[in-house]
Amino acid sequence: MKETKEIIKAFDLARQSGEKIALATVVQVDGSSYRRPGARMLVTENGQLTGAISGGCLEGDALKKAQLVIFKKKSMLVTYDTTDEDDAKFGIGLGCNGIIHILMEPIDEEQENNPIALLRQCIEDREDKVLVTIFDVKNKRSTQVGTCLLFKDRRFASNANFSILNELGQIYSMEKSKEVFSLEKSVILPLHGAENLHAFVEFVPAAIKLIIIGAGNDVQPLTQLSSVLGWEMDLADGRSDHATKNRFPLVDQIISGKAAEILPKLKPDKQTAVVLMSHNFNYDLEIMKGLYPYRFPYLGVLGPKKKLQKLIENLSNSGIHLNEENHKVVFGPMGLNLGAESPEEIALSIISEVKAVISRQNPAHLKLKEGPIHEDEKPSW
Repeated sequence: MKETKEIIKAFDLARQSGEKIALATVVQVDGSSYRRPGARMLVTENGQLTGAISGGCLEGDALKKAQLVIFKKKSMLVTYDTTDEDDAKFGIGLGCNGIIHILMEPIDEEQENNPIALLRQCIEDREDKVLVTIFDVKNKRSTQVGTCLLFKDRRFASNANFSILNELGQIYSMEKSKEVFSLEKSVILPLHGAENLHAFVEFVPAAIKLIIIGAGNDVQPLTQLSSVLGWEMDLADGRSDHATKNRFPLVDQIISGKAAEILPKLKPDKQTAVVLMSHNFNYDLEIMKGLYPYRFPYLGVLGPKKKLQKLIENLSNSGIHLNEENHKVVFGPMGLNLGAESPEEIALSIISEVKAVISRQNPAHLKLKEGPIHEDEKPSW
């Protein structure tokens, strides 16, 4: 989500200076690659790059292709075969052992719901979206349909007319999009009745949101690391002299007041982690009471396990009895066991655990994982 926001910001700046723009999108990967489908890069006619489609090895060549697309005002699909041992023929050293298909699209500012406009709609609220990009893997140099459909809240936005969408299997894509919403997983699938055409049906969740209860000095590294990742942040504390924009310039919303006053302003959802770092037992307790039932995936408690046990006992005494499902989202002591000591290391430990939980992953050394690092985007239905 951070990459999308940066691309939109760069687009707005380029538009102000009158520069022409192209969008490069990884739409399919066969085998291994540094970036997966959905990775994007904005290219201006003057060679400014925002975002990334690889670890840096493809960008130079992709820049030339994107500038060609801008000049010709015609989209195309570019394929890099890194399984070829002689990948030096591209003038780049890849070593990823995969085939990477990248869609290059010139951006027409006058086109309603152009690809950048659809991306902008992806970040305008915290609702899940499905973005559909259609490409032709056989006729790569022919004009591509491209990033053309966005599904949101039982509605859709499009930059193609209905006859074209219907011809390309709009109804089929809409049905599959419903399944993508349900599974919360992107897929790549062929379009029925449209030879050689494939659709990258991309699940686009809201950005991870961190609600931080507490405004001590140990919170500052946490906000800095969260900002680097592009997470949204709310911070709340009962001390108005601690919870300030001067101390926490990277936080989106700062709330000061008693627990009862701030609770109505907290809006956790399924992409939200709440971390209790106030160092005030009673304040944390009131927050835990007020947020119950826990309809978000992560509630972290800073401090020893005895503190969490005491909090749960107090909740029980007040009539709130946590069941098995509640206990699954409560983490205390919070953080992964990284041997963290300093506030910065503790922040890394917390961030790592939050990311793993919201991504529904079991933290482990990648070298111990059987099979590829990333899941295949091919449909399983």
